[in-house]
Amino acid sequence: MINMKNTTLLILTYLLLGASASHATGKVPGGTNGSVLTQTVQKIRVAEENTAGGTRAKKGRNFYQIKIYHLKSPAQEQRLDNFLRQAYLPALHRANIRKVGVFKPIQQDTADIRVYVLIPFRSLSEFDDLGDQLAKDSRYQQSGSDYINAPYNNAPYARMESILLKAFSGSPELTLPKLTGPKSERVYELRSYEGPTEKYYENKVKMFNAGNEIAIFNRLGFNAVFYGEVMSGSRMPNLMYLTTFNNQADRDAHWKAFSADPDWKKLSALEEYKNNVSKNEQFFLRPAEYSDI
Repeated sequence: MINMKNTTLLILTYLLLGASASHATGKVPGGTNGSVLTQTVQKIRVAEENTAGGTRAKKGRNFYQIKIYHLKSPAQEQRLDNFLRQAYLPALHRANIRKVGVFKPIQQDTADIRVYVLIPFRSLSEFDDLGDQLAKDSRYQQSGSDYINAPYNNAPYARMESILLKAFSGSPELTLPKLTGPKSERVYELRSYEGPTEKYYENKVKMFNAGNEIAIFNRLGFNAVFYGEVMSGSRMPNLMYLTTFNNQADRDAHWKAFSADPDWKKLSALEEYKNNVSKNEQFFLRPAEYSDI
């Protein structure tokens, strides 16, 4: 939003200077139509809008897309891995989306093999524009041809889900985990909390933000990658968040500390936050070796 106070001060300064000049010369500054004044005001407004826009961009909340691929066979999984590693992630990197997560369940269901892809966006317009960018990327079209141009009777997956989320105000941007263990041993825990109604769901989001549940996770070192409000998905109203650990023992120790934490006990005992989760699902994942996260 334009800072009208600053604009007004600058205009008044210009007019006062102009009044002195006109008193001495008998001429109106900028001519009779005041074109210089008009141009000056326009420049001021453009500059302030650019500044405001820059501020909004810095303070804005990320958006996340989670793609969940459902696969029928190891052969499909291999095709998808090749596409993601050789075509999709490199194309996203060229589109200035640098950190893309690819995760797989630690215990894979052979009847429903899954691959999770996490894509962060700085704005909804960036999310909306991605398809057009990929369509114009000749390197992507060539390297991803097996996936992109797959025939109907030899598809690279059985089904694909898409979930769109907006980052919590208390954790507005994606954060890379600070882990020391090898990727092959890591445990990434994706949680989904559904609320019985929109009001209860919003109350749970408030519990994370204003109630400082995020602060407890941060203090205890849960290495959360994101916290997000689901804007569109098959399960709503709900929120999702992703915490990361070096291994299973590390994960168990962190949750034990969380359960015993005095701040958590105090927060969870508050009457205002009762009954705000109707379903809690946990998905234990591991990053693919080519994942950025």
